[in-house]
Amino acid sequence: MLEGTLIYGFINSVILMLVALGFSVTFGISGVANFAYGALYIMAGYLTWLGLHALGLPFWVSAPLSVLITAGVAALIYWFILLRVRGLVVSEVIATFGVGLAILEGFRYLGFIGFEYTLPPLIDASVMIGSTYVDAQRLCIVAAGLILAGFLWFFTHHTKTGLAFRGIAQDERTALTLGINTDKIAAFSVAFGAAYAALAALVILPLGTIAVNEGYDVLVNALAVCIVGGLGSTVGIMVASLLIGFAQILTATYLETHWMMIVSLVAILLILAIKPSGLFGVQKQLEERI
Repeated sequence: MLEGTLIYGFINSVILMLVALGFSVTFGISGVANFAYGALYIMAGYLTWLGLHALGLPFWVSAPLSVLITAGVAALIYWFILLRVRGLVVSEVIATFGVGLAILEGFRYLGFIGFEYTLPPLIDASVMIGSTYVDAQRLCIVAAGLILAGFLWFFTHHTKTGLAFRGIAQDERTALTLGINTDKIAAFSVAFGAAYAALAALVILPLGTIAVNEGYDVLVNALAVCIVGGLGSTVGIMVASLLIGFAQILTATYLETHWMMIVSLVAILLILAIKPSGLFGVQKQLEERI
């Protein structure tokens, strides 16, 4: 049992890291907490399903198209909604949450409910790791997590746009004086984060069905990982993913699976009570600001 717990705990941690990376990128660059993140994740799943079943497209065509459309929708959300309220934190949260709610409930209203909404696994097989069977899709998730995390580091350290990302994240006013169009970069960061959400959806959703309620769960998990690790900290995301991921698997093993979401909520409450800036956060503590 210990071996299986370790293996599935690590896989669950990678899943949490995948769903949190895009949210963290958007907040770290633009300063926008995109509460439509879970809705964009589910949108990518439904768009891929529609491409496969309504349009008859092969997966390798439908999946990239869904990523591009999801990123495009996120960019439009920034230009037409967020740009008008940017800097007003409460307004940003309300606006993005409202958009996400409209997207998710729109899918529900259109009848996208049922067990037939599924995505095919990338590899339909299973392997034996030690004495534990692991389906190949979960191994694809681990590979995708490593690739996307590695690409994010390379992009932000070795590309012109990535360096502009980091420049705005450090000091937006100074970036403006250097000729960086901060609105364009912020819009791109929102689209970039949405693309990461879509990619995460394409590898995670084949494990189950595409469900509207899953959008809310994804948002809560992304928030939990980012808040515990520290908003804007990639190292914090990785550490928080491991802590929450293993805690969820232990909870599912020794209690019941429906308690797994409680772990994320408890983690948020504990970290806000003990260290509001997160384990690796750069925001100042309350006592430092007084």
